[in-house]
Amino acid sequence: MSQRPGVSVTADGLPGVGASAGPCVVRYDVTNPESEPFTYTITFSLMDEQGRAMSNVEETVASVGAGKTVRRTLDHGGYPGDGALDAGRVRILDVERVPSDEAPVPAGTCPASGLRLTADQGDAAMGLRVVGLHLENCGDRTYSLEGYPVLQLLDAEHQPVDGVEILRGTEGIPMAGGDGEVPRPVTLRPGEAAVSGLAWRNTTEFGGAVTVPYVRVRAEAGSDPVMVAPHLDLGTTGELGVRAWRKDESGSGAGRPGA
Repeated sequence: MSQRPGVSVTADGLPGVGASAGPCVVRYDVTNPESEPFTYTITFSLMDEQGRAMSNVEETVASVGAGKTVRRTLDHGGYPGDGALDAGRVRILDVERVPSDEAPVPAGTCPASGLRLTADQGDAAMGLRVVGLHLENCGDRTYSLEGYPVLQLLDAEHQPVDGVEILRGTEGIPMAGGDGEVPRPVTLRPGEAAVSGLAWRNTTEFGGAVTVPYVRVRAEAGSDPVMVAPHLDLGTTGELGVRAWRKDESGSGAGRPGA
């Protein structure tokens, strides 16, 4: 059995006989000890019989009620091992947990605000880290904004992280290729999107390294908050650059209301 705080993996049901019979059912429990609903995203590693990682699976369990435990079946999506996956071959790599009313809205749904805010998986090269923020107008009215996302940096317990300077623009982040532009008004018609981004250096010199697992993001002051989990490994730099919103011209936006 593999465990992390709030999450455990167990084997349930009757396993088949031989590889051709298929794997047994692997289930996992998610327990929310908090006083409000939380949404959990769990990354599992599936191992072969020698203990080597074969693939990773990410699953999201939405809105686990306060003090509740829910059980789910792991969808291993065609486990590439010998057909005998069981709980002993499942490891929990990571557990992210955010208040359900601040969780990013999944694709195909649209929040009441009509704006869907998400973070991508990011990119890393030569110590430079970049994570994109994406704002889709999935509603039915035009939305306008100007400036920078409003950020609050949070630790693993969702408490504010002090001592990090949030820079407007990325000119102060070495090798980040600063945007060099002043913020401009952005108008999003239904189906259009805007992009911003976070940039930082993972440099460690003197002092304690700082890691920021969560960031509470507002599209602008007064907007509904969305908590994302970019896992900012800031090292000892003490700086995080944020780019101004600009229209997403890549064609990868919402595409249509409700998308």
